[in-house]
Amino acid sequence: MRPLIREFAPALLEVHGVGYDTAAKLLIAAGDNPHRLRSEAAWAHLCGVAPIPASSGKTQRHRLNRGGNRQANSAIYRIMLTRMSNDERTRAYIARRTAEGKTMGEIARMLKRYIARQVYKTLPTTTI
Repeated sequence: MRPLIREFAPALLEVHGVGYDTAAKLLIAAGDNPHRLRSEAAWAHLCGVAPIPASSGKTQRHRLNRGGNRQANSAIYRIMLTRMSNDERTRAYIARRTAEGKTMGEIARMLKRYIARQVYKTLPTTTI
């Protein structure tokens, strides 16, 4: 599978935290549902990382969508963990958001959405 991934999605492999396993899961999710990939937001919903309003009273919150492709969601989660452990920009982002009073769950939701946005831009637009 590695030669196929290198041939059809080299830009995806250049995203920080994406290896061959995660790239394969993301490409399979995109290939299984090409009709659902109209926009970056649709990709986020497909992966289960689109925020859903979960506000109550005066509190404005969002939570992650629990639907979508679980394998793609798992791949994005692995990318997020990799970035949290060894990417300085992500660590600085976490520190900044923590200082703003955000919980780790809210920070993870925002990171996963950002990663989905970044991955969408690198997905191949042609079919095999």
